[in-house]
Amino acid sequence: MLGRTANGLFWMFRYLERAENTGRLLDAGLRMALTRDVETAQEEWRSVISTLGLKTQYEAVHVSYDGQSVWNFVLRDRANPANVREMFSAVRTNARLARTQISTQVWEAVNENWMKLDKLLARPVTQSGLGQVVTRLRRTGTQVHGALDGSMLRNEGYHFARAGTFIERGDSTARILDMKYYLLLPSLSYVGSSLDTGQWDQVLRSVAGASAYSWLNAGQIEARGIVEFLVLDERFPRSLAFCRSALRDNLAALARMHGSEGRCNALMQDADKHISDLTVERIFDQGLHEFLIDFMARNSAIAEAIGEDYRFLA
Repeated sequence: MLGRTANGLFWMFRYLERAENTGRLLDAGLRMALTRDVETAQEEWRSVISTLGLKTQYEAVHVSYDGQSVWNFVLRDRANPANVREMFSAVRTNARLARTQISTQVWEAVNENWMKLDKLLARPVTQSGLGQVVTRLRRTGTQVHGALDGSMLRNEGYHFARAGTFIERGDSTARILDMKYYLLLPSLSYVGSSLDTGQWDQVLRSVAGASAYSWLNAGQIEARGIVEFLVLDERFPRSLAFCRSALRDNLAALARMHGSEGRCNALMQDADKHISDLTVERIFDQGLHEFLIDFMARNSAIAEAIGEDYRFLA
């Protein structure tokens, strides 16, 4: 497979995952903001912007963190080149680049949803319209991933697509947990406490984990349990442990197909050793923030190595 085609598949699914995760974060932010007074609601929207790493860009064009300004900046504002509308345009562009390597079903799921999303984002999004956009983003992710799993050969293209998915998913979960934990627990004395169950519920909703966590924990919301669930529980498909395991399997499959392992496999093995024997107690002893920063740095290094090993820019 040509490096640029592999690059297209890898980034097509990274952008797809990023767009869906952004939609979930906005939805969770709106749920929390609607239950708060105006000042606290602005802090909720500020945390959304901070989690997405857009604080500098946002404050260059806006003086307040009202909801409508935030979600339109994130979804469609031209002052934000990383907006969701551009993000999904990149999904479609990369799908076209890799058109010969994806099934008709995957292409149709991408193209049809791109047209619907582009129409929804052609004008400013109101509060009532935000729900439609979030629903469309979630539905798009479900349809494209479903088409991938149900119609694609388990060949190189499939594994590059899955590698992109789990690189992005792991990074998103780590960023959301790091930002929210920092905001929720300003002092070490709060570790393990139940500071604000509504806020922790927002964390779980941001990663589509509220129902799964509730089933496993009888609805008991507490910080330590949520951290253990989102970092170490391999049953949950958005946990860091699950993403790392799935990424490892897809990189191993690519190595077998190419007849040799690359630097990305070596970095993957090193990252595996770092997380395989961890407990939530050891994570808190190390410092959750420090652990998550290290996870994201390793994740980024693996992503860069994938591009180098498979000559994405060739």
